Amino acid sequence: MAIYREKDIFERRNAANDAKKALLERFKQRPAEDDPRVLARKAEREAILAARAEREAEKAVLKQAKLAREAAERAEAERIAAEQARIREAEEAERVAAELAVEAERKAKRDARYAARKARGGRLPPGFSGR
Repeated sequence: MAIYREKDIFERRNAANDAKKALLERFKQRPAEDDPRVLARKAEREAILAARAEREAEKAVLKQAKLAREAAERAEAERIAAEQARIREAEEAERVAAELAVEAERKAKRDARYAARKARGGRLPPGFSGR
């Protein structure tokens, strides 16, 4: 059975120092800014960024065109809806005018019957007794 031995402070300090030294060595081994590989990677990144900017500009143009097309479609739909509403209002006004004309004709006939009855005098229709 293995016995677990806890590290003392000196072992932990040495491990931390070794890690710092390894990190410093990695940093020192990093290529300089004028290294051809670094310059090639930088140029590649710049090309990618330029292509991305171009794609975003194209997307913005397409989006503006789409928004303009949708606005034109909405305006056309609103114009059609307004025209249909105007037609419905005209039809409703026409229907109301016709209904009023029919009602006025009925009233005129009723008034004519009433006037004719008054003109006949007090004569009652057959079957009615005068009280």
